[in-house]
Amino acid sequence: MGRAQVLDFGLQQQLKPLMKDMKPLPSIYYPDFIAANQADRATNVLPGQDKKKHLDQVRKDIRDFKAANKLDKVIVLWTANTERFASLQSGVNDSADNLLQAIEDNEPEISPSTIFAVASVLEGSMYINGSPQNTFVPGVIELAERHNVMIGGDDFKSGQTKMKSVMVDFLVSAGIKPTAIVSYNHLGNNDGKNLQAPQTFRSKEISKSNVVDDMVGSNRILYDEDEHPDHVVVIKYVPKVGDSKRAMDEYTADIFMGGVQTIVMHNTCEDSLLATPLILDLAILADMTSRIQYKTAELSEWSDFHPIMSLLSYLIKAPLVPPGTPVVNALFTQRCCIENIFRACVALPPTNHMALEHKRGVAEATIHAEAARAAKKQKKK
Repeated sequence: MGRAQVLDFGLQQQLKPLMKDMKPLPSIYYPDFIAANQADRATNVLPGQDKKKHLDQVRKDIRDFKAANKLDKVIVLWTANTERFASLQSGVNDSADNLLQAIEDNEPEISPSTIFAVASVLEGSMYINGSPQNTFVPGVIELAERHNVMIGGDDFKSGQTKMKSVMVDFLVSAGIKPTAIVSYNHLGNNDGKNLQAPQTFRSKEISKSNVVDDMVGSNRILYDEDEHPDHVVVIKYVPKVGDSKRAMDEYTADIFMGGVQTIVMHNTCEDSLLATPLILDLAILADMTSRIQYKTAELSEWSDFHPIMSLLSYLIKAPLVPPGTPVVNALFTQRCCIENIFRACVALPPTNHMALEHKRGVAEATIHAEAARAAKKQKKK
């Protein structure tokens, strides 16, 4: 707390007596997957580079934590450093069996976050990836489906990306054509320090860039099949600003008769304080989702939701969805999905915002008024 300087000093002093006996469990450190500048922070790690031993230890940690706290369920959520993308290799991480064997063989392309994901699935614990790397290689997805354990990700949607999903959805829906979207960020926390490395920045760039794809694809009157706005993301490390992240966006759009519209937005936010409520919401939403079963006219039996929790998309930058499922990034559509599923759980119809009861025509309104007068007259009699 002292190093991060996120919480007020007075609050830190109040929390210290409650936290002084809490000791974080050692984690996994493979230097190749994060920036070299993180080496001096990696002081509480499992020894060696034996991935099978690390997998077994994380599984034991989950079991011990569950037993010690007498829990019914454990949800594992990754909030650690952004890793570089792992290479997708045939025979290594392309199937569940290959992935498990690759861990046995200590293959170099198995990342720490993937070790945690595999450990969670094998222990029946839901796993949520709050960072942008490709933790969920095909082998992890197949393993989760095999064990029917829910997984969700990738990357918290807290500040700039959430605003972008709203702005682009509005512009495209209104028939205004964004042609260039440029996003600039600078921050001084350890996330920013880690993202100085090109390989870890690339993971973040991908998760931030894909957020507009489905909205652009939804309007083929504005965009040709292969057309896409120029989309550039820049992140710079500025130690002085600490956890106070600055995000600046410029949206350039074509409008009527060859005109051009430019919208510039500046957003200053406490990075950790935006992300932390998402951690709580993701865990709660994941737990509630795991309790729901549904049945449609086409189904003969009740069914759980698919192990890939696409319902979490509202809180996630780069939503992971079941194979063959369209990715939805439009923020209000994502929220509407959550709202209507929970309305169904309490036997309420889905909201459609048609409000037909307030849109009666003159003739219908007259009939209703005359019927009301007749009923009133009858009541008097």
